[in-house]
Formats: sequence, C-alpha cells, structure tokens
Amino acid sequence: MSNAAGHSLVLPAVLDIRAAGPLQADLLAVRGQPLTLDASAVERLGGLCLQVLLSARALWAADGQLLTVTTGDGAAFSDQWAAFGAAAFDTVPLGAPA
Repeated sequence: MSNAAGHSLVLPAVLDIRAAGPLQADLLAVRGQPLTLDASAVERLGGLCLQVLLSARALWAADGQLLTVTTGDGAAFSDQWAAFGAAAFDTVPLGAPA
C-alpha cells in the first residue's frame, strides 16, 4: 500500500523462515522510498526475519529514507526484537503519527 508519505507494509503474525523470502521481496520492491512497517499483528519473530529487518534498516538508512515500525497494543514484536539483543527499532504506537 502506498500513500503520500511513502509505503506501508503489514507484517504477518508469524515471521519465521517461510516468511523471510517474501518479506525480503516485499521490502526490496519499495527500496528507496519511505516505508512504515505495521508490526501490530506480529506474534512470533524468528531469527531469519530479524536479519531481513536489520538489513532493511541498514539499507533504508544508507539510502537516506525513513523506515518506521508501528506496533499495536501488544508488545510481542518489541519484546521478541529485544530478546534477540538487537538494537532497538524505532517504533511508534499504531495510530500515532509516524
């Protein structure tokens, strides 16, 4: 989905090894443009998808583009991200201005 501020991508509930390839393809399709990832439905974050998202964060930074993550009321995405020991991903609550 695209909007005036860039694109948005809703992440699936399960980000496991099967989701890594499609996630990479979805991200590369909008590379070079501002992107908001909606992580509100994420229930499980696996290591391979974590690596894809870390790479995306580095690519967006290198391209000088904004990459934002929105989260819902649940903290599953943020908690699992932190459990891997990865540097915090800038997140905003769902519905808040990105």
